[in-house]
Amino acid sequence: MAPPDRLQVPHAEPGMRIGLFGGSFNPPHEGHRLVALQCLKRLRLDRVWVLVSPGNPLKDHAELAPLETRIEQTAKMMDDPRLVVTGFEAAHHFAYTYQTVRYLHETHPGVRFVWMMGADSLAGFDRWEHWQRIADTMPMAIYARPGSALRATKSPAAATLDHARVAEKDAARLADTPAPAWVYLRGMMSSASSTALRRARAKAPAAE
Repeated sequence: MAPPDRLQVPHAEPGMRIGLFGGSFNPPHEGHRLVALQCLKRLRLDRVWVLVSPGNPLKDHAELAPLETRIEQTAKMMDDPRLVVTGFEAAHHFAYTYQTVRYLHETHPGVRFVWMMGADSLAGFDRWEHWQRIADTMPMAIYARPGSALRATKSPAAATLDHARVAEKDAARLADTPAPAWVYLRGMMSSASSTALRRARAKAPAAE
């Protein structure tokens, strides 16, 4: 069972600028931490809430580690007081991002939330449940991932939201920009992959 404090919505004050970085984190890796810290800096955020989800509805859960394990590992990886790890989505029985976004928008008036995700997620964003509702609720920051730039920027969602794209040089103003609004951030990248890490662990010989 995950610690009770990790299943609560983190504290936030009106006026704070908070990035929401959701994912399975199965397992977390240095690339996740890089994205969180880069967005924190370039979007001029006060905090990034790292939302360890119960599980992506679009992915197979056969290899999904228990929530408490993923929360613990993610908290160790995100070793920075500005990166707040939480599993509150599970406690609220949220299966989809639009539920999370709607809930936080309604319960935290005055907080300037930004949804964060990797470019690989934008490539398939049009398959997310009520994806346009997410885009209409809060601005989004898309961080470059190795090999995903073309698929992401030419994706159906990117084409639909082209009118709402913010220039990268104006990324620091994104949290103050009414939705829909999104920015594509290029910069330092990591080739680390949760899938690759799981495969490597599966192939590793068992300890005697």
